[in-house]
Amino acid sequence: MTSAFNALKLAQEQIADLDLQLLKRKLRITESPCDTDVTISNRQLKAFCSNDYLGLANHPDLIKALAQGGEKYGVGSGASHLISGHSAAHEFLEKQLASFQEKHIPNARALFFSTGYLANLTAITGLARLAQRGDLSIYSAKLNHASLIDGVRLASAQTNAVVHLFDHTQLTSLTDTLKKDTKSLKLIVADGVFSMDGDLAPVKELLHIAEQYDALLMVDDAHGFGVLGKQGHGILEQEGIQSDRIIYIGTLGKAAGVSGAFICAQDSFIEWLIQKGRPYIYSTATPPAIAHTLLKSLEIIESDEGAKRRAQLCDLITIWQDEMTFSDWKKVSSCTPIQPVILGGNATALLAAKLLDEAGYWIPAIRPPTVPLGSARLRITFSANHSVNELRKLIMTLKRIEQQVSEKVSHD
Repeated sequence: MTSAFNALKLAQEQIADLDLQLLKRKLRITESPCDTDVTISNRQLKAFCSNDYLGLANHPDLIKALAQGGEKYGVGSGASHLISGHSAAHEFLEKQLASFQEKHIPNARALFFSTGYLANLTAITGLARLAQRGDLSIYSAKLNHASLIDGVRLASAQTNAVVHLFDHTQLTSLTDTLKKDTKSLKLIVADGVFSMDGDLAPVKELLHIAEQYDALLMVDDAHGFGVLGKQGHGILEQEGIQSDRIIYIGTLGKAAGVSGAFICAQDSFIEWLIQKGRPYIYSTATPPAIAHTLLKSLEIIESDEGAKRRAQLCDLITIWQDEMTFSDWKKVSSCTPIQPVILGGNATALLAAKLLDEAGYWIPAIRPPTVPLGSARLRITFSANHSVNELRKLIMTLKRIEQQVSEKVSHD
């Protein structure tokens, strides 16, 4: 029996095991643009599951900008940024992104990436290379996104860094460990908005701790950029923070409605990442037409239209918190468009998602390893394109489905 055959057999067995544990994931093919109304298998569903918080993914001005970008710059970049792929569109975008954070990060400069995953890998592994081998400590919030976790793991493997996990809701252990830390470089890493619970990181407290113990603070604001702050600049704007030790990550495929991500930090940090950030150096640059489109997206985020869309989100969040009540399921308190409902077991979450689908809603079940064991959930997300009436209909439907699931569980 060949090793290739063994590998194939192992894959088949382990996929079957995932299926038995109700952990096998399936792709669903959408046949329409990203919006609150989607077509799947020729059925119309109301989507409460995307990260298109401001409802810009199908915005006519962005569609027009993408076409104009294609006409002006073509459809590909042709190479990595450091070879020949860095376009004027990329440069314009990076300057505009830096301007969003210039009040919060002195001498701010931005670096654009094709994905948030690449941005996080570059930031963590690149900064880690500033330290001598074995002279780095990384403090990572336990519920950080997978891209942050993988960046920390890779940095630790490359530099022999010591990694400490901390609970972002209780920072005593973080400070206790930092008090004893003698490493020359210390990096605290946290999501700005935690993607599965929708709660905010205590960024002010984290910054105070970073200043007290001379650490850098990296904030991944993937779910806050465009949504938080008066102008949509993100969690630093909302919290009124200014510091030269912050490494800020923003995502452009969620509230910004397009794709990509960026790192914003002091100019010298960005220059270092250009020189030593391997994922950046060795990745083909994003098509410049995408960067051109994002300039229009940033314009909308800062405009009166962007403010109105954020106000609509606030109205939806308030109605949900005031009017959605459950008998058995647990509603998580969140001030963001992410509103999880904890159901517990995988079977319960899958049944609830199935009943919602039958009722005309697309809200997938979220299961381990994305969330901790025993906390399978419905991750409900709002878009500025959702109406108040649509939300109230969802609330009524969820109350009915909770009763259906409860009766089935009791019967079984």
